[in-house]
Amino acid sequence: MSIRTFDLPDLGEGLTEAEVVRWLVAVGDTVAVDAPVAEVETAKSIVEVPSPFAGTVSALHGEEGAVLAVGAPLISVDDGAAVSAAAPSSGAAPAGAPGTSPEGERYREEERAGTGSGNVLIGYGTPEHRATGRRRRPRGRPPVRPDSPTAPSPATPPESTRPPLVTSPLVRQMAREAGLRISEVSGSGPGGLITRADVRAAIEAAKTPAEPVPVIPVAPTAPAATGATDPRTGLTESRRVPMSGFRRTVAESLSRSRREIPEATVWVDVDATELVRLRQSDPEGPGLLSYVARFVVAGLRAHPELNGLVDTERGELVQYDGVNLGLAVQTDRGLVAPAVLGAHRMTTAELDREIRRLTAAAREGKASPAEMTGGTFTLNNYGSLRVDGSAAIINHPQVAILGLGRIMDRPWIVDGELTARKITQLSFAFDHRVCDGGTAAGFMRVVADAMENPAKAIAQL
Repeated sequence: MSIRTFDLPDLGEGLTEAEVVRWLVAVGDTVAVDAPVAEVETAKSIVEVPSPFAGTVSALHGEEGAVLAVGAPLISVDDGAAVSAAAPSSGAAPAGAPGTSPEGERYREEERAGTGSGNVLIGYGTPEHRATGRRRRPRGRPPVRPDSPTAPSPATPPESTRPPLVTSPLVRQMAREAGLRISEVSGSGPGGLITRADVRAAIEAAKTPAEPVPVIPVAPTAPAATGATDPRTGLTESRRVPMSGFRRTVAESLSRSRREIPEATVWVDVDATELVRLRQSDPEGPGLLSYVARFVVAGLRAHPELNGLVDTERGELVQYDGVNLGLAVQTDRGLVAPAVLGAHRMTTAELDREIRRLTAAAREGKASPAEMTGGTFTLNNYGSLRVDGSAAIINHPQVAILGLGRIMDRPWIVDGELTARKITQLSFAFDHRVCDGGTAAGFMRVVADAMENPAKAIAQL
Protein backbone atom coordinates (compact mmCIF):
# COMPACT_ATOMS: atom_id res chain seq x y z
CA MET A 1 0.00 0.00 0.00
CA SER A 2 1.05 3.63 -0.48
CA ILE A 3 1.21 5.74 2.68
CA ARG A 4 1.14 9.48 2.19
CA THR A 5 1.98 11.81 5.05
CA PHE A 6 0.65 15.36 5.14
CA ASP A 7 2.75 17.91 7.03
CA LEU A 8 1.27 20.78 9.02
CA PRO A 9 1.08 23.55 6.38
CA ASP A 10 2.29 27.11 6.55
CA LEU A 11 -0.65 28.98 8.08
CA GLY A 12 0.64 32.41 7.07
CA GLU A 13 1.51 35.64 8.94
CA GLY A 14 4.89 34.26 10.06
CA LEU A 15 3.30 31.62 12.33
CA THR A 16 5.59 28.68 13.03
CA GLU A 17 3.48 26.38 15.19
CA ALA A 18 -0.08 25.36 15.99
CA GLU A 19 -1.84 23.38 18.70
CA VAL A 20 -4.02 20.40 17.83
CA VAL A 21 -7.35 21.33 19.37
CA ARG A 22 -9.44 18.43 18.10
CA TRP A 23 -9.04 15.55 15.70
CA LEU A 24 -11.99 15.25 13.33
CA VAL A 25 -10.99 11.75 12.18
CA ALA A 26 -9.57 8.62 13.78
CA VAL A 27 -7.21 5.91 12.59
CA GLY A 28 -9.15 3.65 10.22
CA ASP A 29 -11.54 6.35 9.04
CA THR A 30 -11.95 7.02 5.33
CA VAL A 31 -11.30 10.59 4.20
CA ALA A 32 -11.87 12.40 0.92
CA VAL A 33 -9.71 15.08 -0.65
CA ASP A 34 -10.20 18.40 1.16
CA ALA A 35 -12.21 16.81 3.97
CA PRO A 36 -11.31 18.47 7.30
CA VAL A 37 -9.19 16.21 9.50
CA ALA A 38 -8.21 18.43 12.43
CA GLU A 39 -8.87 21.72 14.15
CA VAL A 40 -5.66 23.56 15.01
CA GLU A 41 -5.23 26.74 17.01
CA THR A 42 -2.68 29.35 16.02
CA ALA A 43 -1.93 32.72 17.54
CA LYS A 44 -4.60 34.12 15.20
CA SER A 45 -7.56 31.77 15.27
CA ILE A 46 -8.78 28.18 15.15
CA VAL A 47 -8.83 26.72 11.65
CA GLU A 48 -9.80 23.41 10.10
CA VAL A 49 -7.03 21.63 8.20
CA PRO A 50 -8.23 19.72 5.11
CA SER A 51 -6.61 16.53 3.87
CA PRO A 52 -4.85 16.76 0.50
CA PHE A 53 -5.19 12.99 0.05
CA ALA A 54 -8.06 10.51 -0.15
CA GLY A 55 -7.89 7.15 1.54
CA THR A 56 -7.79 5.52 4.95
CA VAL A 57 -6.24 7.28 7.93
CA SER A 58 -3.24 5.24 9.05
CA ALA A 59 -1.71 7.55 11.68
CA LEU A 60 -2.37 10.77 13.58
CA HIS A 61 0.87 12.49 14.48
CA GLY A 62 0.15 14.14 17.80
CA GLU A 63 -2.37 14.03 20.61
CA GLU A 64 -5.04 16.68 21.16
CA GLY A 65 -3.33 19.55 22.95
CA ALA A 66 0.05 18.87 21.36
CA VAL A 67 1.92 21.79 19.76
CA LEU A 68 3.26 20.96 16.31
CA ALA A 69 5.78 22.96 14.31
CA VAL A 70 4.98 23.99 10.75
CA GLY A 71 6.39 21.27 8.50
CA ALA A 72 6.00 18.51 11.10
CA PRO A 73 3.93 15.42 10.14
CA LEU A 74 0.22 15.88 10.85
CA ILE A 75 -1.61 12.89 9.39
CA SER A 76 -0.78 9.81 7.30
CA VAL A 77 -3.23 8.40 4.78
CA ASP A 78 -3.18 5.03 2.99
CA ASP A 79 -4.46 5.75 -0.50
CA GLY A 80 -4.88 2.05 -1.29
CA ALA A 81 -2.54 2.10 -4.26
CA ALA A 82 -0.13 -0.80 -4.67
CA VAL A 83 3.55 0.10 -4.78
CA SER A 84 5.01 -1.03 -8.08
CA ALA A 85 8.06 -3.31 -7.95
CA ALA A 86 9.07 -2.32 -11.45
CA ALA A 87 12.23 -0.43 -12.20
CA PRO A 88 12.11 3.22 -11.23
CA SER A 89 10.99 5.63 -13.92
CA SER A 90 13.28 8.24 -15.35
CA GLY A 91 14.13 10.91 -12.86
CA ALA A 92 13.76 8.56 -9.87
CA ALA A 93 16.64 8.28 -7.45
CA PRO A 94 18.85 5.19 -7.80
CA ALA A 95 18.81 2.52 -5.12
CA GLY A 96 20.67 3.57 -2.04
CA ALA A 97 20.38 7.27 -2.81
CA PRO A 98 19.21 9.54 -0.02
CA GLY A 99 15.89 10.10 -1.74
CA THR A 100 14.92 6.41 -1.41
CA SER A 101 14.22 6.67 2.32
CA PRO A 102 10.58 6.79 3.44
CA GLU A 103 11.03 10.50 4.07
CA GLY A 104 12.42 11.01 0.57
CA GLU A 105 9.64 8.94 -1.00
CA ARG A 106 7.03 10.98 0.85
CA TYR A 107 8.65 14.19 -0.34
CA ARG A 108 8.61 13.04 -3.99
CA GLU A 109 4.99 11.93 -3.68
CA GLU A 110 4.00 15.33 -2.35
CA GLU A 111 5.86 17.06 -5.16
CA ARG A 112 4.14 14.93 -7.79
CA ALA A 113 0.68 15.16 -6.23
CA GLY A 114 -1.63 17.16 -8.46
CA THR A 115 -4.99 15.79 -7.45
CA GLY A 116 -4.89 16.55 -3.74
CA SER A 117 -5.09 20.06 -2.36
CA GLY A 118 -1.77 20.18 -0.51
CA ASN A 119 -2.09 23.95 -0.25
CA VAL A 120 0.12 25.75 2.22
CA LEU A 121 -2.71 28.10 3.21
CA ILE A 122 -5.82 26.76 4.87
CA GLY A 123 -9.29 27.26 3.39
CA TYR A 124 -8.56 27.41 -0.32
CA GLY A 125 -9.35 23.79 -1.16
CA THR A 126 -8.13 21.92 -4.23
CA PRO A 127 -7.18 24.18 -7.13
CA GLU A 128 -8.69 23.53 -10.53
CA HIS A 129 -5.27 23.83 -12.16
CA ARG A 130 -1.79 23.80 -10.70
CA ALA A 131 0.86 25.89 -12.36
CA THR A 132 3.66 23.85 -10.83
CA GLY A 133 4.27 20.79 -8.72
CA ARG A 134 7.00 22.53 -6.75
CA ARG A 135 6.56 22.34 -3.00
CA ARG A 136 8.62 23.62 -0.10
CA ARG A 137 11.03 20.97 1.12
CA PRO A 138 10.09 19.35 4.43
CA ARG A 139 11.49 20.81 7.62
CA GLY A 140 15.00 19.54 8.28
CA ARG A 141 15.56 18.14 4.77
CA PRO A 142 18.85 19.33 3.26
CA PRO A 143 18.58 21.34 0.03
CA VAL A 144 18.99 19.39 -3.20
CA ARG A 145 21.83 20.65 -5.40
CA PRO A 146 21.47 20.86 -9.19
CA ASP A 147 24.25 18.31 -9.75
CA SER A 148 22.69 15.78 -7.36
CA PRO A 149 21.11 12.66 -8.94
CA THR A 150 17.93 13.42 -6.96
CA ALA A 151 17.59 17.02 -8.13
CA PRO A 152 13.96 17.79 -9.12
CA SER A 153 14.94 19.81 -12.15
CA PRO A 154 18.16 21.10 -13.76
CA ALA A 155 16.50 24.55 -13.75
CA THR A 156 16.28 24.64 -9.96
CA PRO A 157 18.84 27.22 -8.80
CA PRO A 158 21.10 26.65 -5.81
CA GLU A 159 19.41 27.68 -2.59
CA SER A 160 22.04 30.34 -1.96
CA THR A 161 20.82 32.25 -5.03
CA ARG A 162 17.14 32.20 -4.10
CA PRO A 163 15.54 35.29 -2.62
CA PRO A 164 14.68 35.08 1.08
CA LEU A 165 11.33 33.46 1.82
CA VAL A 166 9.14 35.88 3.79
CA THR A 167 5.32 35.69 3.81
CA SER A 168 4.52 38.29 6.45
CA PRO A 169 4.94 42.05 5.91
CA LEU A 170 5.32 42.31 9.70
CA VAL A 171 8.53 40.29 9.45
CA ARG A 172 9.96 42.65 6.85
CA GLN A 173 8.93 45.66 8.90
CA MET A 174 10.60 44.27 12.02
CA ALA A 175 13.82 43.76 10.10
CA ARG A 176 13.72 47.27 8.59
CA GLU A 177 13.07 48.92 11.95
CA ALA A 178 16.02 47.05 13.47
CA GLY A 179 18.33 48.05 10.61
CA LEU A 180 18.69 44.46 9.37
CA ARG A 181 18.84 43.29 5.77
CA ILE A 182 16.28 40.55 5.39
CA SER A 183 18.59 38.65 3.03
CA GLU A 184 21.10 38.26 5.86
CA VAL A 185 18.59 36.67 8.28
CA SER A 186 18.60 32.88 8.46
CA GLY A 187 15.15 31.32 8.23
CA SER A 188 14.13 28.43 10.47
CA GLY A 189 10.76 27.81 8.83
CA PRO A 190 9.95 25.33 6.07
CA GLY A 191 12.14 25.86 3.03
CA GLY A 192 14.08 28.56 4.85
CA LEU A 193 11.01 30.70 5.62
CA ILE A 194 11.99 33.73 7.72
CA THR A 195 9.75 34.21 10.75
CA ARG A 196 9.42 36.85 13.44
CA ALA A 197 11.36 34.61 15.82
CA ASP A 198 14.24 34.55 13.33
CA VAL A 199 14.29 38.35 13.14
CA ARG A 200 14.18 38.66 16.92
CA ALA A 201 17.06 36.20 17.20
CA ALA A 202 19.05 38.20 14.65
CA ILE A 203 18.38 41.41 16.60
CA GLU A 204 19.62 39.82 19.82
CA ALA A 205 22.65 38.39 18.05
CA ALA A 206 23.50 41.85 16.74
CA LYS A 207 23.32 43.27 20.27
CA THR A 208 25.52 40.54 21.79
CA PRO A 209 27.47 38.94 18.93
CA ALA A 210 29.71 36.99 21.29
CA GLU A 211 26.82 35.21 22.98
CA PRO A 212 24.93 32.40 21.20
CA VAL A 213 21.19 32.84 20.91
CA PRO A 214 19.52 30.32 23.24
CA VAL A 215 16.96 27.93 21.84
CA ILE A 216 13.79 28.21 23.90
CA PRO A 217 11.72 25.01 23.85
CA VAL A 218 7.95 25.12 23.51
CA ALA A 219 6.45 25.46 26.98
CA PRO A 220 4.13 22.74 28.23
CA THR A 221 0.46 23.49 27.83
CA ALA A 222 -0.56 22.60 31.38
CA PRO A 223 0.07 24.69 34.53
CA ALA A 224 3.05 23.45 36.54
CA ALA A 225 3.35 23.56 40.32
CA THR A 226 6.74 24.94 41.38
CA GLY A 227 7.05 25.34 45.15
CA ALA A 228 9.87 27.81 44.52
CA THR A 229 10.23 30.94 46.65
CA ASP A 230 10.14 34.32 44.94
CA PRO A 231 13.17 36.27 46.23
CA ARG A 232 11.41 39.63 45.76
CA THR A 233 8.25 38.91 47.76
CA GLY A 234 9.35 35.99 49.89
CA LEU A 235 6.18 34.13 48.86
CA THR A 236 6.00 30.61 47.50
CA GLU A 237 5.00 30.25 43.88
CA SER A 238 1.85 28.13 43.73
CA ARG A 239 2.12 27.46 40.00
CA ARG A 240 3.39 28.79 36.67
CA VAL A 241 1.00 28.91 33.69
CA PRO A 242 2.71 28.97 30.27
CA MET A 243 1.53 31.64 27.87
CA SER A 244 -0.25 30.24 24.83
CA GLY A 245 0.79 31.29 21.35
CA PHE A 246 -2.29 33.49 21.23
CA ARG A 247 -1.46 35.20 24.53
CA ARG A 248 2.17 35.74 23.47
CA THR A 249 0.96 37.41 20.27
CA VAL A 250 -1.45 39.64 22.19
CA ALA A 251 1.27 40.61 24.66
CA GLU A 252 3.67 41.46 21.85
CA SER A 253 1.08 43.58 20.04
CA LEU A 254 0.01 45.52 23.13
CA SER A 255 3.60 46.11 24.22
CA ARG A 256 4.46 47.40 20.78
CA SER A 257 1.44 49.72 20.86
CA ARG A 258 2.50 51.23 24.20
CA ARG A 259 6.12 51.46 23.06
CA GLU A 260 5.55 53.11 19.68
CA ILE A 261 2.30 55.09 19.81
CA PRO A 262 2.11 58.44 21.64
CA GLU A 263 -1.55 58.08 22.48
CA ALA A 264 -3.97 60.50 24.12
CA THR A 265 -7.47 59.82 25.47
CA VAL A 266 -10.62 61.95 25.48
CA TRP A 267 -14.09 61.03 26.69
CA VAL A 268 -17.62 62.37 26.75
CA ASP A 269 -20.88 61.46 28.51
CA VAL A 270 -23.68 60.80 26.03
CA ASP A 271 -27.45 60.93 26.55
CA ALA A 272 -28.48 57.75 24.72
CA THR A 273 -32.13 57.90 25.74
CA GLU A 274 -33.45 58.40 22.20
CA LEU A 275 -31.19 55.67 20.84
CA VAL A 276 -32.51 53.24 23.45
CA ARG A 277 -36.09 54.21 22.53
CA LEU A 278 -35.35 53.61 18.87
CA ARG A 279 -34.03 50.16 19.69
CA GLN A 280 -37.02 49.33 21.91
CA SER A 281 -39.46 50.44 19.21
CA ASP A 282 -38.24 47.59 16.98
CA PRO A 283 -37.14 44.62 19.12
CA GLU A 284 -36.42 42.56 16.01
CA GLY A 285 -34.36 45.32 14.42
CA PRO A 286 -30.66 46.20 14.69
CA GLY A 287 -29.02 46.20 18.11
CA LEU A 288 -27.56 49.25 19.84
CA LEU A 289 -23.99 48.29 18.87
CA SER A 290 -24.98 48.19 15.19
CA TYR A 291 -26.26 51.77 15.34
CA VAL A 292 -23.09 52.91 17.08
CA ALA A 293 -21.01 51.08 14.48
CA ARG A 294 -22.89 52.89 11.72
CA PHE A 295 -22.24 56.23 13.41
CA VAL A 296 -18.54 55.34 13.79
CA VAL A 297 -18.29 54.75 10.05
CA ALA A 298 -19.86 58.18 9.48
CA GLY A 299 -17.35 59.72 11.89
CA LEU A 300 -14.44 58.12 10.05
CA ARG A 301 -15.78 59.43 6.77
CA ALA A 302 -15.72 62.93 8.27
CA HIS A 303 -12.25 62.43 9.79
CA PRO A 304 -10.45 59.92 7.53
CA GLU A 305 -7.05 60.46 9.19
CA LEU A 306 -8.31 58.28 12.06
CA ASN A 307 -8.84 55.39 9.66
CA GLY A 308 -5.26 54.61 8.69
CA LEU A 309 -1.76 54.00 9.97
CA VAL A 310 1.64 55.66 10.40
CA ASP A 311 4.31 54.49 7.95
CA THR A 312 7.37 55.33 10.05
CA GLU A 313 9.80 54.03 7.46
CA ARG A 314 8.63 56.48 4.81
CA GLY A 315 7.46 59.21 7.16
CA GLU A 316 3.91 59.16 5.79
CA LEU A 317 0.39 59.06 7.20
CA VAL A 318 -1.71 56.49 5.36
CA GLN A 319 -5.50 56.73 4.99
CA TYR A 320 -7.72 53.90 3.74
CA ASP A 321 -10.43 54.13 1.12
CA GLY A 322 -12.93 52.12 3.13
CA VAL A 323 -13.44 50.88 6.69
CA ASN A 324 -12.78 47.43 8.13
CA LEU A 325 -14.39 47.93 11.52
CA GLY A 326 -12.73 45.90 14.27
CA LEU A 327 -14.88 44.78 17.21
CA ALA A 328 -13.38 43.80 20.55
CA VAL A 329 -14.81 40.37 21.47
CA GLN A 330 -14.20 38.54 24.75
CA THR A 331 -13.60 34.83 24.16
CA ASP A 332 -12.39 31.85 26.17
CA ARG A 333 -8.98 32.38 24.56
CA GLY A 334 -8.86 36.05 25.51
CA LEU A 335 -9.77 39.37 23.92
CA VAL A 336 -9.72 39.44 20.12
CA ALA A 337 -10.67 42.15 17.63
CA PRO A 338 -11.97 40.63 14.38
CA ALA A 339 -13.09 43.10 11.73
CA VAL A 340 -16.27 43.58 9.75
CA LEU A 341 -14.68 43.80 6.32
CA GLY A 342 -16.13 46.54 4.11
CA ALA A 343 -18.26 48.05 6.89
CA HIS A 344 -18.52 51.32 4.94
CA ARG A 345 -20.66 49.58 2.32
CA MET A 346 -23.22 48.21 4.78
CA THR A 347 -26.53 49.52 6.06
CA THR A 348 -27.30 49.39 9.78
CA ALA A 349 -29.29 46.18 9.29
CA GLU A 350 -26.45 44.60 7.32
CA LEU A 351 -23.97 45.65 9.98
CA ASP A 352 -26.16 44.04 12.63
CA ARG A 353 -26.22 40.69 10.83
CA GLU A 354 -22.49 40.75 10.19
CA ILE A 355 -21.64 41.76 13.76
CA ARG A 356 -23.69 38.87 15.13
CA ARG A 357 -22.08 36.40 12.72
CA LEU A 358 -18.56 37.68 13.33
CA THR A 359 -18.94 37.73 17.11
CA ALA A 360 -20.13 34.12 17.13
CA ALA A 361 -17.32 33.07 14.79
CA ALA A 362 -14.69 34.78 16.93
CA ARG A 363 -15.93 33.10 20.11
CA GLU A 364 -15.80 29.73 18.37
CA GLY A 365 -12.35 30.50 16.99
CA LYS A 366 -13.71 30.36 13.43
CA ALA A 367 -13.03 33.92 12.26
CA SER A 368 -10.87 33.97 9.13
CA PRO A 369 -7.25 35.22 9.17
CA ALA A 370 -8.34 38.22 7.07
CA GLU A 371 -11.01 39.12 9.62
CA MET A 372 -8.59 38.68 12.53
CA THR A 373 -5.87 40.91 11.09
CA GLY A 374 -7.57 43.27 8.61
CA GLY A 375 -9.11 45.90 10.91
CA THR A 376 -8.51 49.61 10.26
CA PHE A 377 -10.30 50.97 13.37
CA THR A 378 -11.62 49.27 16.52
CA LEU A 379 -14.87 49.70 18.45
CA ASN A 380 -14.78 48.27 21.98
CA ASN A 381 -18.10 47.69 23.74
CA TYR A 382 -16.82 47.19 27.27
CA GLY A 383 -20.27 48.15 28.53
CA SER A 384 -21.18 44.50 27.92
CA LEU A 385 -18.77 43.71 30.77
CA ARG A 386 -20.62 46.19 33.05
CA VAL A 387 -17.78 48.70 32.89
CA ASP A 388 -18.42 52.45 32.69
CA GLY A 389 -15.19 53.62 31.07
CA SER A 390 -11.70 52.64 30.01
CA ALA A 391 -8.52 54.13 28.57
CA ALA A 392 -8.07 51.42 25.95
CA ILE A 393 -4.81 50.45 24.25
CA ILE A 394 -4.78 51.10 20.50
CA ASN A 395 -4.70 47.97 18.38
CA HIS A 396 -1.38 48.41 16.53
CA PRO A 397 -0.90 49.34 13.67
CA GLN A 398 -4.25 51.16 13.83
CA VAL A 399 -4.25 54.73 15.12
CA ALA A 400 -7.43 54.95 17.22
CA ILE A 401 -9.95 52.97 19.26
CA LEU A 402 -13.40 53.99 20.53
CA GLY A 403 -14.84 52.55 23.73
CA LEU A 404 -18.53 52.35 24.66
CA GLY A 405 -19.44 52.03 28.36
CA ARG A 406 -22.58 50.59 29.90
CA ILE A 407 -25.83 52.56 29.63
CA MET A 408 -27.27 53.51 33.01
CA ASP A 409 -30.14 55.59 34.39
CA ARG A 410 -28.63 58.82 35.74
CA PRO A 411 -29.96 62.23 36.79
CA TRP A 412 -29.65 64.66 33.88
CA ILE A 413 -30.67 68.24 33.17
CA VAL A 414 -32.97 68.55 30.12
CA ASP A 415 -34.43 71.97 29.27
CA GLY A 416 -33.62 73.17 32.78
CA GLU A 417 -35.42 70.25 34.44
CA LEU A 418 -33.85 67.39 36.38
CA THR A 419 -34.89 64.03 34.96
CA ALA A 420 -33.66 60.44 34.62
CA ARG A 421 -31.93 59.67 31.33
CA LYS A 422 -30.04 56.78 29.73
CA ILE A 423 -26.41 57.90 29.98
CA THR A 424 -23.29 56.21 28.64
CA GLN A 425 -19.67 57.23 28.27
CA LEU A 426 -17.57 57.22 25.10
CA SER A 427 -13.79 57.07 25.54
CA PHE A 428 -11.51 57.63 22.59
CA ALA A 429 -7.77 56.85 22.44
CA PHE A 430 -5.91 58.19 19.41
CA ASP A 431 -2.40 58.40 18.03
CA HIS A 432 -1.24 61.98 18.53
CA ARG A 433 1.04 61.65 15.49
CA VAL A 434 -1.91 61.61 13.09
CA CYS A 435 -4.01 64.42 14.55
CA ASP A 436 -4.50 66.84 17.41
CA GLY A 437 -7.25 67.06 20.00
CA GLY A 438 -9.52 69.09 17.73
CA THR A 439 -9.82 66.23 15.24
CA ALA A 440 -10.41 63.71 18.01
CA ALA A 441 -13.12 65.92 19.53
CA GLY A 442 -14.73 66.39 16.12
CA PHE A 443 -14.93 62.65 15.59
CA MET A 444 -16.35 62.14 19.07
CA ARG A 445 -19.06 64.73 18.49
CA VAL A 446 -20.13 63.08 15.22
CA VAL A 447 -20.71 59.80 17.08
CA ALA A 448 -22.14 61.37 20.25
CA ASP A 449 -24.53 63.71 18.41
CA ALA A 450 -25.82 60.81 16.31
CA MET A 451 -26.44 58.73 19.44
CA GLU A 452 -28.33 61.60 21.07
CA ASN A 453 -30.47 62.27 17.97
CA PRO A 454 -30.41 59.03 15.95
CA ALA A 455 -33.42 59.85 13.77
CA LYS A 456 -31.75 62.99 12.41
CA ALA A 457 -28.42 61.21 11.96
CA ILE A 458 -29.91 58.25 10.08
CA ALA A 459 -31.82 60.60 7.78
CA GLN A 460 -28.51 62.20 6.74
CA LEU A 461 -26.55 58.97 6.24
